[in-house]
Amino acid sequence: MKPEIDELLKISGFYGGSKDYVVAGGGNTSFKDDNTIWVKASGYPLAGLTEEGLVALDREKLNIISLKQYSEDALKREEEVKEDLIAAVLDEYKNRRPSVETSLHDLISYRFVVHLHPAVINGLLCSRNAASFCLKLFGDEALFIPYTDPGYTLFKYVESGLKEYRNKKGHDPKIILIENHGSFVSADTTDEIISIYNRIIADISKFYDPLPDIEPLPFNPVLEKVMPALRMILSEDEPKVICHRNNALFNMFSINQQEFQKISHPLTPDIIVYCKSRYIYIEQSSSAEKIVDSFRNQLEKFIAEYGFPPKIVAIKNMGVLSVDDSYKSAQQVLDVYEDLVKISYYASFFGGIKLLTPEQVSFIDRWEVENYRRMVAKGKDTGGKLLNKTAIVTGAAQGFGAGIAEALFRQKMNVVIADINEEKGKSFADSLNKQGNQNHALFIKTDVSDPESVKNMVTTAVKEFGGLDLMISNAAILKAGSLDEMDPETFRKMTEINYNGYYYCVKYASAIMKIQNNEKPGYFTDIIQINSKSGLKGSNKNFAYAGAKFGGIGLTQSFALELAPFRIKVNSICPGNFFDGPLWSDPQTGLFIQYLKAGKVPGARTIEDVKRYYEEQVPLGRGCRVEDVVKAIFYVIDQEYETGQAIPVTGGQIMLG
Repeated sequence: MKPEIDELLKISGFYGGSKDYVVAGGGNTSFKDDNTIWVKASGYPLAGLTEEGLVALDREKLNIISLKQYSEDALKREEEVKEDLIAAVLDEYKNRRPSVETSLHDLISYRFVVHLHPAVINGLLCSRNAASFCLKLFGDEALFIPYTDPGYTLFKYVESGLKEYRNKKGHDPKIILIENHGSFVSADTTDEIISIYNRIIADISKFYDPLPDIEPLPFNPVLEKVMPALRMILSEDEPKVICHRNNALFNMFSINQQEFQKISHPLTPDIIVYCKSRYIYIEQSSSAEKIVDSFRNQLEKFIAEYGFPPKIVAIKNMGVLSVDDSYKSAQQVLDVYEDLVKISYYASFFGGIKLLTPEQVSFIDRWEVENYRRMVAKGKDTGGKLLNKTAIVTGAAQGFGAGIAEALFRQKMNVVIADINEEKGKSFADSLNKQGNQNHALFIKTDVSDPESVKNMVTTAVKEFGGLDLMISNAAILKAGSLDEMDPETFRKMTEINYNGYYYCVKYASAIMKIQNNEKPGYFTDIIQINSKSGLKGSNKNFAYAGAKFGGIGLTQSFALELAPFRIKVNSICPGNFFDGPLWSDPQTGLFIQYLKAGKVPGARTIEDVKRYYEEQVPLGRGCRVEDVVKAIFYVIDQEYETGQAIPVTGGQIMLG
């Protein structure tokens, strides 16, 4: 790797890792020598940028764009420019698409160029007095460019401005400030670029009062009923993800409709790309029913007027909801909208905001280049029935639960890892999220024997993802023992977790699922209990566990009858012995050692004796595995004509008559 490329990646990560400089993967960086320019490829974020996210172009071929005459039709012209950009890409980079700003980067004579969208700078650039204040602050050190449609038009405008600047000063400006867009800082070293940006931000910040505290505010419980309803109203073939955010910054502009108008118009291209150009505001917030009714009444008019459903829904005193196809893209919408609020606040110190015109908005919204960037940023996730749906799996930090959660995550579901083991649960969720998918894994510390803890688990899942499609009640404990050995406290604890915990999960999960079905009566959801073969056949000296599992099947059948009208299917999966998991194999507390000590296996002297005894009882000769259970789960979800069942996955050890 060229040392300059290493420098480019470092400065990209430095700025890309902070929302103070860029949001939603925006911004751009480049390095050039005499013959080649390396630039961040379209759709790749600056944060974590690697060589795989760069594209290299031949500068001589790139220069054609400056000389060539293109169509007068704006959209056709942008398509022609795109083709010439792609033609300049070096062969080994042909699988990546150059940013539309590549030509602009190439115009500037300095080796390194860093293009950012800091809210502090854009507060000035999106204000009514941007030109006069830029002149006052930076004089002729900076080149100010009035707002111009991005792409070729902006390229030619900057090209003209640079020529005029060079003729006057004899060198290129190191600062280019583009109205309603962002900043370009250039130099021959990355250290100088950092120094210049620090100075720009410090100089502009002197004019601002500090932002209000933007720490998260409490989640209003009314939204637990609102978000699943709105999610279904806005979902068509596939369910949407709805994310929530609230802080004092949002509340400052959501006092009433008039205040909200100050943050209800796009100010930069990124805002249009991610948040669209119009948003819904709900002032009536006294009850969930009134909020949902107000939204439903506004939605039809909104779509009729603007031609698209909202990406942003603001609710008075409750914060902001974002709506998109995946968790990652919904979070990006919130990031960009929060940036809009900051920009609007900062712009008030420079005479107020300067809106983009309807024509400018329309150009960006229809522009293929931005639509491509939006598509790449969303990712290429494709999936079946479970894509971007949300599941909760209790007891998911390890063992069967972790295997189930991982399998669901691979199907592109958002997964809540609910477990009492915080260290393992967080580590597991982090390992799933490191895969860089559009879906998300969230750890929630949960004690299933505590109804308030389970209620909080469901509420948090709704707050994070907007609804719930699958509840898997998996958390369980097992302590073997005869009547003489089992003390009442152990029996009580096992019953609370293995039996009561299932009831709590169904109670709170079904409440959300009913709301969804009320808005979309044909929509199916699932509740699945991971039961056991011990729920189908008595277990010697294991009555506390078997009794709870037998009772669990009774609950399943009863819940299935009650919830069928709401298209909520309730089933139990009854696995055989999972010999490879910690429940059985843990050398200190596993069932093999427990059963050995309890004398459950006549004549057994070692753990291997106990394991062999249980394997010999399985016609297919092995213990149950995670993939066996997962296949049964997928069957249950896919089958819309099956509820109230206890499905054995035991290798033939249990055969139903």
